[in-house]
Amino acid sequence: MPPRKKSSFENFFSLKRHRRRLSRTAINVPTVDFSTLKEQIVEAGIPKQTRGSHDELDRHFAALRAEFSGQSELIFEHARLNVMLRREISPEKNYSRLAELYRLEAPYLLKNLNIRWMVSACDSIADWDPDPVARATALSVTILVNTIKIIESERYLSADFPKEMEPERIENVVTNLVPLFEGLSVFTVGTDDTLRNMRWRMEAGKRVHFSGAILIEVFDRLQVNDTVYARFRAMHHRQKTSWW
Repeated sequence: MPPRKKSSFENFFSLKRHRRRLSRTAINVPTVDFSTLKEQIVEAGIPKQTRGSHDELDRHFAALRAEFSGQSELIFEHARLNVMLRREISPEKNYSRLAELYRLEAPYLLKNLNIRWMVSACDSIADWDPDPVARATALSVTILVNTIKIIESERYLSADFPKEMEPERIENVVTNLVPLFEGLSVFTVGTDDTLRNMRWRMEAGKRVHFSGAILIEVFDRLQVNDTVYARFRAMHHRQKTSWW
């Protein structure tokens, strides 16, 4: 059996959980509005990306400030809210503030957040939004990015990285069905319409909830960063089935 998530009863008696929720400063909501935060810059020295998290919340936020040094305080506030939600600190209040942040500043957030923090927002939506459609859309972002992450991780960890596609195999999938598993077959390089159709479905739902806008933004970025999507895009030649 896979490991299960702890119950609310078990969490209540978890000392570690309570330590991770204690804070002198991190739980304090900024006293200025979002537009003012957007104009303020985090000043915390040389930026350094965090890895993992401190049990002590104030230490974790100090590390986060260093990660966002040189960026807008609004972007840091986005991170603060998501960390608070992950630790289940005043979730109703903090999720309401996160949703309001996207309602007022979505274009700015989508332009300035990296994929890591857009996924974090989607995890928060999947955990706390009352709308099942929003939760499902948000979860699709997390699934998409985590799938790409393990694909690119396997590629890096392989002994023959980077490995080029073999021309004779490319020619084979253009003319023949090459089975994978469970009825799936190898993507037809250069012409396949699967991703175009998937993109159309994403577009249809992007205005329903801000999670839809995040999904489109993340998908677009996967086409230009060094991912399997970008590598297949570079080989695609049938314009009417392009997905970007």
